[in-house]
Order: sequence, then structure tokens, then C-alpha cells
Amino acid sequence: MKMIGNIFINLLLGLIGFVFTFFVTYSNNVLGTSLLRSLLGFIIWFLLAFLLRWVLGFIVYQSSPPDEQDVEGEELGAKLDISTPTNEDEELINLLKPKPGQGSGNSEGFKPLTPPKLVSMKDPEELAKAVRHLKEE
Repeated sequence: MKMIGNIFINLLLGLIGFVFTFFVTYSNNVLGTSLLRSLLGFIIWFLLAFLLRWVLGFIVYQSSPPDEQDVEGEELGAKLDISTPTNEDEELINLLKPKPGQGSGNSEGFKPLTPPKLVSMKDPEELAKAVRHLKEE
């Protein structure tokens, strides 16, 4: 991944942040406080310039054609390009189409699923004994 530009851009933006912060804070603060806040402004603008350069470098790297992208430490065979052959498309389409005579030959119509009932009809007295037995424990 490459960054756009060089460290000069960071220093320039940091200096702009320093001057801007200094002039904004000098009217309300003493010189020492204004310089301290300007120094913090320089550091923040300097780091924001790094972030901006990295984002722009990422965007440019992603939008450039694969031939121009840097290959960093990649060996032959590190990337695998798999594509589906186009001559099999017709075979797939033919498999999906219904063939004549297969449509409604053995179909008996719709039969709903009738699952077996899970409710058992036990003697109510046996069930009452079981419930009493469970309540005791």
C-alpha cells in the first residue's frame, strides 16, 4: 500500500494547523497558552494529513488496473483466478427445461403431508398418578 505524496505535505498541513490555531486562540489567551494549543493543533493536523494520505493512496491503489498495482512479496501462484467455462451454460439451461412427456405422467395431484399424531391417549388415572409422583419429588 502506498501513500500519496511525502512528509512535506504533512509538515505543510501541520504548519497550517499551527498558524490557524495560534491566530484563533491568541486573541483570548496569553502567549504561552496560545503556543501550547497551537502545538497541539500542529500535531493533530500532522496526523490527520497522514490519515488523508493513506486513504487517498488506498483509493488510487484500488482504482488502478491490476497491471499497475505493486506486487509486494507475492510469488507466482499466490493468486488463483477461477472462471466458469461458457460452453456449459447451454447444458445447464437444457437441464432446467422440462422435457416433453415428463411433465404430468405419473403425478396423482397434490397430497398434503399427514404426519403421525404425537398425542397418546393414556388412561387419565395413570397420568394423574405420574403427576402426583413428580410433585412429591
